[in-house]
Amino acid sequence: MNRAQKITIAVSTMVVAGLVVLAAPPVLDAAGWAAARLAPAAAEPTASPSAATESPGEDDAALTGLPEGYVNVGNGTAIPSGGPGDCEEAAWIHMGEMNAWLHGDIPDQGVREFAAGEAGLDEEGRVVTYTVAPGDALYAISDRFCIANPHSIDTLNHTRMIQPGDVLLLRPNKSLPWIPYYSPPDAPAGYQQIPYQNAVEAMSAAAQAGDVDAMRRIFEDDLAALFPNPDHANVVARALELERLDVLRHMFA
Repeated sequence: MNRAQKITIAVSTMVVAGLVVLAAPPVLDAAGWAAARLAPAAAEPTASPSAATESPGEDDAALTGLPEGYVNVGNGTAIPSGGPGDCEEAAWIHMGEMNAWLHGDIPDQGVREFAAGEAGLDEEGRVVTYTVAPGDALYAISDRFCIANPHSIDTLNHTRMIQPGDVLLLRPNKSLPWIPYYSPPDAPAGYQQIPYQNAVEAMSAAAQAGDVDAMRRIFEDDLAALFPNPDHANVVARALELERLDVLRHMFA
């Protein structure tokens, strides 16, 4: 199957409601969201039973009437079977309203033209990040790691253009919140997203630099007031209060 045939076609979608809970039970606000709470810094974040699973949607009713050659990748989405490049199976990055998660696996298929950077592994030897090399391109990176929706990579990482040296998150943590890039949750009609997006990009740069003080200034001066739902702003505020750089780097990958 060539690249054109592998372009992902979503045959149905489902809205993922709720925030990921960090080491505390969910609390529902008036809008029905599960309001996230952050544990003290000494505690490890864990997912509650109501938090997103590795592939949310797989427990939902199975998609029916799929065209031949399509597979369900969770969250009510189906894509062509097989994988990009030389991959036998495709992975898919889902992004909800305050969280992101990976369906499938992202094995490293090896250095290649336009994807010559270094993969970062976790303690279990799984690919988690990728450091962009000069000349790299999203489609080659997605082929290398079997990710069928390549433009989810730049969206996940809050950037409009990848640059050499960027450390890209490829395996979002299902137990941690993630801040949407293009518009905040519950954005009203006519919402001007550019100030929001610029503030998110600035938060991302400060997070990667490990500068929590700069993140506080950006949040207080520019970002906090741009969240239509104050509960979502409070998730960021709590992480800043506790100086949870691990959480902040995931929020603003």
